[in-house]
Amino acid sequence: MKELKIGFLQQHNVADQQDNMVRLAEGIADLAQRGAQLIVLQELHNSLYFCQTEDVNVFDLAEPIPGPSTQFFGELAKTYHVVIVTSLFERRAPGLYHNTAVVIEADGSIAGKYRKMHIPDDPAYYEKFYFTPGDLGFHPIDTSVGRLGVLVCWDQWYPEAARLMALQGAEMLIYPTAIGYALSDSKEEQERQREAWTTVQRGHAVANGLPVISVNRVGFEPDPSGQTEGIQFWGSSFVAGPQGELHYRAGNDEEESIIVNIDLDHSEQVRRWWPFLRDRRIDKYDSILKRYDD
Repeated sequence: MKELKIGFLQQHNVADQQDNMVRLAEGIADLAQRGAQLIVLQELHNSLYFCQTEDVNVFDLAEPIPGPSTQFFGELAKTYHVVIVTSLFERRAPGLYHNTAVVIEADGSIAGKYRKMHIPDDPAYYEKFYFTPGDLGFHPIDTSVGRLGVLVCWDQWYPEAARLMALQGAEMLIYPTAIGYALSDSKEEQERQREAWTTVQRGHAVANGLPVISVNRVGFEPDPSGQTEGIQFWGSSFVAGPQGELHYRAGNDEEESIIVNIDLDHSEQVRRWWPFLRDRRIDKYDSILKRYDD
């Protein structure tokens, strides 16, 4: 059995970026001391979720890769000998920015990065204002703990992204996330959305025979513009196995620091039982490249 101890931090962020990073460092140290080999952080974990408004001054938060944050998390990874999946606001050039996941190897080096491909643009999620769509493609990142299929948040709704990672040998799918309730929605609608979010990702696990790790932020963050009532991030971070089984799902209103053990070899057995990759009709999928087949 190839067992991997996966740790994650479901954190509530505040306006003080230094406070967020100190708490992340403390959480990483604690998870490592408890035996975590891979630690996954939530989307844009250094700051508040700034995409609730469109403000050019926010670009000051962006940084190059490599840069201060990769050095910060690299030192933690090296100190505690853990692989860390981070999520950063990348400054690639003046006027060119990305929402970028960076995987830090256990020796502190950068194992690879992924630039978020699907960029939403909805009330309180004005990401197209800040982020250029990724141009690195869907390629897993090789690390000492396995080949990681790292995607980011809105990517998690797209089966194509998960499939392309699986077809290149990803051993697991990982989604740093920032998603929550619109407070104007009814409690029933809020719950439908949270369950849909969980269900679609469990579907990616089943369809590809791979574990899924999805780590979301938690807690309320106000809208600085006052145009909306802010976002109540719903937490519910989870680890699912290759048949969609939930190994653990966090609560929807509290911070959590969790370690989950998964058996990576089990994916091989599941794929023998359910050989979806064998039975794909790759000769009949041309229409998937169209926006809409009318």
